[in-house]
Amino acid sequence: MGSTEDLDYPQIIMQYSNGFLISKVMFTACELGVFDLLLESGNPLSSDAIAAGLGASTMGMRRLLDACVGLKLLAVEMTQEGALYRNTEISNVYLTKSSPKSQYHIMMYYSNTVYLCWQYLADAVREGRNQYERAFGVSSKDPFGAMYRSDEEMLKFMAGQNSVWRICGRDVLAAFDLSPFTQIYDLGGGGGALAQECVSLYPNSTVTIYDLPKVVQVAKEQFVSPEDHQITFHEGDFFNDSIPEAELYILSKILHDWDDDKCKQLLAKVYKACKPGGGVLLVESLLNEDKSGPVETQLYSMNMLVQTEGKERTAAEYSKLLEAAGFGVIQVKRTGKLYDAVLGRK
Repeated sequence: MGSTEDLDYPQIIMQYSNGFLISKVMFTACELGVFDLLLESGNPLSSDAIAAGLGASTMGMRRLLDACVGLKLLAVEMTQEGALYRNTEISNVYLTKSSPKSQYHIMMYYSNTVYLCWQYLADAVREGRNQYERAFGVSSKDPFGAMYRSDEEMLKFMAGQNSVWRICGRDVLAAFDLSPFTQIYDLGGGGGALAQECVSLYPNSTVTIYDLPKVVQVAKEQFVSPEDHQITFHEGDFFNDSIPEAELYILSKILHDWDDDKCKQLLAKVYKACKPGGGVLLVESLLNEDKSGPVETQLYSMNMLVQTEGKERTAAEYSKLLEAAGFGVIQVKRTGKLYDAVLGRK
């Protein structure tokens, strides 16, 4: 490793500063429909044609397209008629709405909701609480009441979470052999994408999505087909209502929303409901034990600060919460991807 003199610190600082600009370019191209238009056209298009097709200024669109080329989201070919733009494989797979692996919805949620909360990050650090009141004028005392403050916002969040599980779900569900568990409850299962991945990977299982009544209604109407016979629903608030008996409970990105006391309260209820020999699968982004990284997880923890009452944790911290609830034989699997898995047995 070179000395500190070898590092170009001004360049590093500028790259970090430009992170906001980079993400906004990608979000804007998604929001305007650039990648969808190019996919539908089947042929490279000029900036003028793209601007006309999307109702944008030619000057602004040309700059946006060139920035996307620089980010490797678009490719450009110079012809006698001028520059022609086309999608790269990355944008076709992840940034077009019609792709099975599309991340469009989570990007729109970040662009239109998360970013507004992050404007008040300094206030969140000073106060140690989420920033919904400043960002949206709603009470910060109930994070999910704020998160689901309108039907449109709830649908946006659910669609965004579904897009994440379509590319990350199989990794965490395959981290352990879950085939012995045939009766599974997905607590806070939202739009059902993780449940769909689960029954696909473990065809002998049935999954019940346990979520708030309004979430269940939207999931049934928008995301989970009646033909998905292995997926059922249970309406309720798992903090205040009873949790039915099952062999396995999945808590995917649930505990990171809450402080330790709330996590212990929920896990104690899960342990009581769990069949002997059953277990609980935690799906979370794990911090290193010394909390030195990964940087993505550190940033997620900052997001928990501005949006929820929780934080990201280490494997040891999650294990301690499981042990406090009574779970034993705790196993941890790092997937090498965005989310990891922790399995506790009763």
